[in-house]
Amino acid sequence: MAIIVQKFGGTSVGSGERLLGVAEIIRETRRRHPVIAVVSAMSSKVKSQGTTSLLLEAGERAVKGRSFDKPLGAIGAHHRQALSEAVSKAAARKEVETWLGEELGHLHGFLKAIQVIRELSPRSEDLLLAYGERFCARLLAATLNDQGVLAGFVDLTHAVPERDSIVDPAYFRRLQKHLAKLCAPRKKEVPVVTGFFGMVPGGLLQSVGRGYTDFTAALISAGLGHKIVREMQVWKEVDGIFTADPRRVPQARVLPRITPTEASELTYFGSEVLHPFTMERVVSAQVPIRIMNTFNPSGHGTVIAKRKGRARPDLRATAVTAKRGITIITVTSNRMYNAYGFLAGVFNTLADHDVVVDLVSTSEVSISFTVDRLKDIQKAVPRLKALGSVDITPGRAILAMVGEGMKYAKGTAGRMFSSLGVVGVNIEMISQGASEINISCVVKEEDVEDGLNAVHQSFLEVDKA
Repeated sequence: MAIIVQKFGGTSVGSGERLLGVAEIIRETRRRHPVIAVVSAMSSKVKSQGTTSLLLEAGERAVKGRSFDKPLGAIGAHHRQALSEAVSKAAARKEVETWLGEELGHLHGFLKAIQVIRELSPRSEDLLLAYGERFCARLLAATLNDQGVLAGFVDLTHAVPERDSIVDPAYFRRLQKHLAKLCAPRKKEVPVVTGFFGMVPGGLLQSVGRGYTDFTAALISAGLGHKIVREMQVWKEVDGIFTADPRRVPQARVLPRITPTEASELTYFGSEVLHPFTMERVVSAQVPIRIMNTFNPSGHGTVIAKRKGRARPDLRATAVTAKRGITIITVTSNRMYNAYGFLAGVFNTLADHDVVVDLVSTSEVSISFTVDRLKDIQKAVPRLKALGSVDITPGRAILAMVGEGMKYAKGTAGRMFSSLGVVGVNIEMISQGASEINISCVVKEEDVEDGLNAVHQSFLEVDKA
């Protein structure tokens, strides 16, 4: 039978009660398919109180020579409490308690060493974060065994071969085959795998970011391939991917299916879907991804997969999203008219200062672009002023409508902008992606909610009817 790879986020495994809920999801899935479970570090509704955040806080305190006992104590207390709630058999609980105590002792010693040298390198930061996934995976494996589901703890902390020094696509293709061999189910046992997968050159957190546990599941799925893996499931605390943020747009609904390209665009422009690295690995292996809700396991979720054959997309938008905290930078120079080298000067300056640009708009005498990290652009302003006058406009947001079918529908942009005008939302910049599946505009941040609801009503509620 085809394998299901299930990744559980930090909130999904954030307490003893949630560990029992996840164990039940795995038990039900295992009745039909072999399962590989990949877990994040335990978290809570408040991100700063999650294990990963507490580990980073402990590391920062150690670097400054301060006491790290408070965050370390909170981590130990949280995991011991979860263990007591999730594992009923005294002998099994005692075994994990002993292991947890030893690991916390090692962690304390590691932080003491950081406190002495006053330095936290990317490699040391990775080793620090690895403890969170190890604690959680060990607890979930014990919970499954306590519930009568044969499970084994798979620690990937030192799984990455250290012979490589460059992280590129070939590196990850080699790595996914290696991880697939380590994590394949054996003798009906459910492998419970740490989301942290080893010492990546330059640091895993730096290379991938805090979404690396999704990436771990993706590498395992891609390494096994579509002939072995039926689908990769990402279990969160939402029912799937919505047509808009349901907290801002009451009429938003769950999308049953979406393409990887659409999902990538939504992620880039503000929706928390999946890290693009994750989707690229899984999609290239032709393995579907399903977003599921741990708190509503009977739901269908949202499937991320390419359309089959030559199927043409619906002639409508798929979703609307927004990216807040945007600043518009406008560089104006009369020298730009009928001149060359001006744009190169602007973009070379941005590249030299590691400034990431979202949208760009040009005229005969000016160029406007958006950034989401104002402090980065401040360093580049002196050089930009050598090219022309510089105007900085903060407090803006990007409102983006996404859908592969939009390129085939006439008048989409006009209809979108008209719907914004009706509710009094002024548009300051306009951009359409080269792939023609994304139409974006910049508006005042305080107008975002009105804009989202207007576009959603015009495209995603009328079209549904």
